[in-house]
Amino acid sequence: MNFDANTPKVAAVVGFYMSAALVMVFVNKAVLNGSPDLPLLFLLLQLLIAVLLLHVAAMFITRVEIPKLELETAKKLTPVVLVNIIGLIFNTLCLRDVEASFFQIARGLVLPLTIIVFSAHTHTVPSVRVGIAAGTVAIGFLLGVAPSATVPAHVAPSSLSLFYGVLSSLFIAFHAVLIKSSLPYCDNSTIQLAYWTNLGSAIFLFPLVLLYGEISTLEDLIHDSNWDGQVFLWGSIVTGVFGFLLCIAGLLSIKVTSPITHMFSSASRSVIQTLLGVWLFKDVMTVNRAGSILVITIGTVYYTWVKSLEAAPPPRKDVDLEVIGNRKCEEDPDDGDGEVTVVFGGPEEDEKV
Repeated sequence: MNFDANTPKVAAVVGFYMSAALVMVFVNKAVLNGSPDLPLLFLLLQLLIAVLLLHVAAMFITRVEIPKLELETAKKLTPVVLVNIIGLIFNTLCLRDVEASFFQIARGLVLPLTIIVFSAHTHTVPSVRVGIAAGTVAIGFLLGVAPSATVPAHVAPSSLSLFYGVLSSLFIAFHAVLIKSSLPYCDNSTIQLAYWTNLGSAIFLFPLVLLYGEISTLEDLIHDSNWDGQVFLWGSIVTGVFGFLLCIAGLLSIKVTSPITHMFSSASRSVIQTLLGVWLFKDVMTVNRAGSILVITIGTVYYTWVKSLEAAPPPRKDVDLEVIGNRKCEEDPDDGDGEVTVVFGGPEEDEKV
């Protein structure tokens, strides 16, 4: 058995990314369970903490560069910032109103909607295999949201919570498309774009926090002896820190891991999230829900595998120029272009660790 020297690095990055993502979901859920009337304020604190930590990181890490705040750049990035904050709001409201293990089902249309939005944006038609993957995920979503007599009424997801999930998935799809066109305004730096989106989202979110009266709600809860303010405070800090770490981990994951590694880590995280939801929050797990998560995971894994194949360069072949020239002349003595084209091999593959 061969042991790659980079295996510990890959395992560490994937493990950290999975752990941070799981912490985000479950700590968010714990805070929203304890403070269901403060979703926007909770989200605002996360964004501000992430911005603060980016400033701190910039003092010690040269690769973390804080962008110059220019009005012209802010105008150009407004679409991606607005889409980001709208998606985050619906994402938070969805998590508040559904069980932690059901959250991945409620947002199960992320992949199909992303494929649709990307195809519409680029005026391209996805391959048949990509369409099969998207269809599989969509079937998994429908299986999970279908009414079931085995689900108690008090934990059954409402139509509004499912609506939040679909809108969250849709805006995630829009965001994925807008990121590529927004990066040139940030010197093609994902860190600078993350800073702009976090800061801009916080600016847009603050008026909504005031409009929905969450500051006065917080004041009332502070004087309520039944409210555990420490869960809200520490939950905001933990999710803010891990949100920042996820940004860094995401960059490391892309740099260090392959699509296949990411595929299996995503599948593993889905299973772990389900088991932890049942264990920590006593979530209800029915055959329909388990089947839904399984089908969504299979569709997602298949999609990642298909994209890795489509992105792979063609294998290099040893080329005998004389044979190719003779074959060209025999099969097509004169094709009208007056020249013979010879391909010496596939394009050079990007260097991967």
